[in-house]
Amino acid sequence: MTQVIGVDVGGTFTDVVVYDGNAVTGRKVPTTHDQSEGVAGAVAGGSEDVFLHGTTAATNALLQEQGAKVALVTDAGFEDLIEIARQDRPSLYDSSIDRPRALVERALRVGYAGDIGAVRAALEPSAAEIVVVGLIESYLDPSREADLATQLRRALDVEVLESAVVSPEFREYERLATTVLSAYLTPSVSRYLSSLDARLPMERRLVMTSSGGLAPFSDAPEVAGRLVLSGPAAGAVAAAALGEHHGFDSVISFDMGGTSTDVCRITGGVLAVGSGHEVGSRVNRVPAVPIRTIGAGGGSIAWLDTGGALRVGPRSAGAEPGPACYGRGGTKPTVTDAHLVAGHLPADLALGGTVSLDPEAGEAALAVLAEAVSLPVEATATGILEVVDSNMEHALRSVSVEEGADPRDSVLVAFGGAGGLHATSLARRLGMGRVLIPPMSGVFSALGLLLASPRADAARTVMMDEGDSRLEEAVAGLVSGARDRFRNLYGDEPDTVGLAADCRYRGQSHELEIAVEPRWPIVRERFEALHHQRFGFTRPGEPVEVVNLRATAEGRSPLTWADLPALEPGGKPTGDNGVWQRETLPPGFSLTGPALVVETNSAVLLGEGERLAVLDDATLEVTL
Repeated sequence: MTQVIGVDVGGTFTDVVVYDGNAVTGRKVPTTHDQSEGVAGAVAGGSEDVFLHGTTAATNALLQEQGAKVALVTDAGFEDLIEIARQDRPSLYDSSIDRPRALVERALRVGYAGDIGAVRAALEPSAAEIVVVGLIESYLDPSREADLATQLRRALDVEVLESAVVSPEFREYERLATTVLSAYLTPSVSRYLSSLDARLPMERRLVMTSSGGLAPFSDAPEVAGRLVLSGPAAGAVAAAALGEHHGFDSVISFDMGGTSTDVCRITGGVLAVGSGHEVGSRVNRVPAVPIRTIGAGGGSIAWLDTGGALRVGPRSAGAEPGPACYGRGGTKPTVTDAHLVAGHLPADLALGGTVSLDPEAGEAALAVLAEAVSLPVEATATGILEVVDSNMEHALRSVSVEEGADPRDSVLVAFGGAGGLHATSLARRLGMGRVLIPPMSGVFSALGLLLASPRADAARTVMMDEGDSRLEEAVAGLVSGARDRFRNLYGDEPDTVGLAADCRYRGQSHELEIAVEPRWPIVRERFEALHHQRFGFTRPGEPVEVVNLRATAEGRSPLTWADLPALEPGGKPTGDNGVWQRETLPPGFSLTGPALVVETNSAVLLGEGERLAVLDDATLEVTL
């Protein structure tokens, strides 16, 4: 029987989900220093199986600044554009905060004025690992850029990325920055996937991209920047499927793992894939799920700043040594240690089925911090949990209130190893009345890999005023391009092709992305509806412009939510002193908090009066 295997690598644990045609199983294993070694050791399969992967290779290389030595060739006079950027500041009134450094050294930025020999002479001594060619108007006509790239490949025998291929849209800074970032990550991603590729027997290997779609291993290094949100996007895919199955139109996904928390708002069961986001304060204009990530997880370290205020994260204890209560030599107090001291985790719980807790080590770590703040250990634990909840509340508001959406109209889908411990507290802060904790919540992002679709994207800048008769022709050409790319990648026809457009009122400097059809009345209607939601007004007499068009070709996902076999509870419901074993709770079972529901990979904390019910697919629904 062919297996479908999903593996999502996190900072602390690597999650594995396997579907063998009859059952779905999931487990956690500690993340290894060489991630490819840990991933390969965590799976067992044959050549006929399907391997789906969510990776942090690109994210880690960027955040740790361990990318490639990149050279940039652009039009003469524009060499410093990559550093000048948009001349805005990260924090207007804080002079101590600066933008991140440019990913291309000044000496490796070369202006091109038609002399390939001069470019070659400037780059040959540099030992650049990869070269970016980004000519200012290549979005209009990429032929000149493509010709220059071909000449450089021959002259330098080095890999070259073209900006019109990586980000074929106008706005020269964003195009250059995105291509440079992708180049910076390419060697790390390529090495990682090549190492993993050599260790796996499966012939079909796909990796999750930031858009929530799957791409072949062989294609991923060429667009390495598209893997920055690889793991978090899989969780959003699964949350969308769960919300749609249970009939919720608006869902906010809340994924709290060991190192970070990822949140995303989903409407109508469809991920609103956009093209403009930042990672580590760097522009990365690629198709991406609008996920907000913060450094708040079970392993986040609590510390005091220079003013004596309690802070939590973004530093993490990671997998090695991990939180102090893991008993692996960690001494810093973390969120997991605080939960253990607060009594939110049973002392005999084996996290991931392999990590036994050491309550004394956790309490000792908190005692050092407690002494520094002159509080009892228990009060310090409460303070840590209050601070991390405040950080996560802000993230949840950023994807709801700050985008003109009322969180009270959404259901909170909480998952990840630590998600269930904070879900109801956060829902109360936001006035949300309902929380869903899915089955296999501790490895839910890995399950999302099985629910994702193969995907190919195409984009084009068109700059059309409302009423332009060329809209239908432009759409047809773009759709054809997306279909062709899908065929080239997968050797098959896509099931669907979706269309989106960046639109604005004439004279505006930035756009809103909407799903469209090639008819101007529909373009205006959808644009103005979103404009009113975001900004509270419309301009009925003002012409609408379509700036960019995007097409997305998608295939069939390995599984749908309806395909997943029901998880059968074992024996009768089991609970002791308010601690219930989740795997024993049948559909229809209910209880009222305070209580704790535990399973191998996660736990759910219920507050006083909160009511839990087990739904037909083993999802836990908590009503506040």
